[in-house]
Amino acid sequence: MALALPEAAQEPTWDIETLRVRGRIFAMGAPGGLAVTVKASPADQAELLAAEPEVFSSAPYVGRHGWVSVRLDRVDPEELRDLVVEAWRRTAPKRMLREFDAHDTP
Repeated sequence: MALALPEAAQEPTWDIETLRVRGRIFAMGAPGGLAVTVKASPADQAELLAAEPEVFSSAPYVGRHGWVSVRLDRVDPEELRDLVVEAWRRTAPKRMLREFDAHDTP
């Protein structure tokens, strides 16, 4: 789903796969892993952790910046899609967002 977003690319880094837009990471996870990590704001992170602590947790190393670990076996697929798109939106250049939004508008 993430690779369908404009200019999204997968790149192996360390021992995980990172999802990037123009070289900037917006999501990551180990192949076959039980969780993925997505970029979020600290406020969104706090809200997710408070609402569903069995699904969401603060990501190791980058959690202090708002990143969220998401348990794949417990997250609603539509919510995961929304989180990935929002992470991409936080990372993509403004011009790309304008073009994306214009294309998605009926």
